[in-house]
Amino acid sequence: MNAKSIRLSVLDQSPIRKSGTARQALQETVQLAKAADKLGYTRFWVSEHHNTRGLAGSTPEVLVAHLANKTQFIRVGSGGVMLPHYSALKVAENFRMLETLFPGRIDLGIGRAPGTDRLTAQALNPYNTFSEQDFFQQLTDLGHYLNDTFEPGTDLVRIQAIPSAETVPFVWLLSSSGQSGVFAAHFGFGFSFAHFINPNGGPEIVKSYRAHFQASDNISTPVANTSVFVLCADTDQKVQELQAVMDLLMLRIEKGIRAGVPPYEDAVAQEYTEAELARIQYNRQRMVAGTPEQVKEKLTQMAAAYDIDELVIVTITYDFADRLRSYELLAQAFELPSPSSTLNWKPEPGFYA
Repeated sequence: MNAKSIRLSVLDQSPIRKSGTARQALQETVQLAKAADKLGYTRFWVSEHHNTRGLAGSTPEVLVAHLANKTQFIRVGSGGVMLPHYSALKVAENFRMLETLFPGRIDLGIGRAPGTDRLTAQALNPYNTFSEQDFFQQLTDLGHYLNDTFEPGTDLVRIQAIPSAETVPFVWLLSSSGQSGVFAAHFGFGFSFAHFINPNGGPEIVKSYRAHFQASDNISTPVANTSVFVLCADTDQKVQELQAVMDLLMLRIEKGIRAGVPPYEDAVAQEYTEAELARIQYNRQRMVAGTPEQVKEKLTQMAAAYDIDELVIVTITYDFADRLRSYELLAQAFELPSPSSTLNWKPEPGFYA
């Protein structure tokens, strides 16, 4: 696949650095969205997590509204809203409101995973059964609310999600396994596979989604992308430093340690067991790291393996400047079609204060 034909997008989790604050993390997300808008990225998604000190994004629908107002061209959306926590009607109304305010720019990414521990998920929705049947019904209702297509004669046909919008947010199902791919194909939604969570079986799952896709009111042909951790830097030394931080961060997350993104000094001082070193090698399958040309080659190969033309980039670093630089280098390497001049873009004065 030609690298120039690959579109790049962003999934940002508003990571909080060690000794940092949630406000600082959210300000960085805003700055990154502005940069991505100018750099030619296709879409900017924000995630939903709960009961964690390491990530600041708990309410994507609120953050999406703010980000869409701060940008001009880029599509903005959730990556994703964890639907089992909420009523389908409320999610439909949240995103109809966003679509009414920012027509043609809103993505509604839906997830099924709790984005937290089981206890917190139960607190968010005490009636959540965590069953596939309930999730299927929620997806059914969501599609009807967004498109006003409930069957005549049913009780729900009397309920309309407001405000009424001329356009509909683009609906994606996000997944790190095959089941949501089956649902996405059935409902005629877009499908996004989370390679950054599960590096195994993604191309086959996307292929199955395409094979079983049924056209919907909103899209007539299957639309798929995949999300992956990426660390891009100017030098091999910097790449190794960024990789070392991610290695430690991923291990800590897996152990339930939510202390924020560690600095490089913590990574250097860390001693690993053989089992931890083996886990680091596994986790590196979820990532692409290197200098611009190295990353470009690896991502182009990944896009070809998945048979997709869009990659969603997830980048976490201790210093925001490194995160921003990684996205800048990617945009240059893939020659993204920028809607405006990008080379002179800098964070707002006083941002790092």
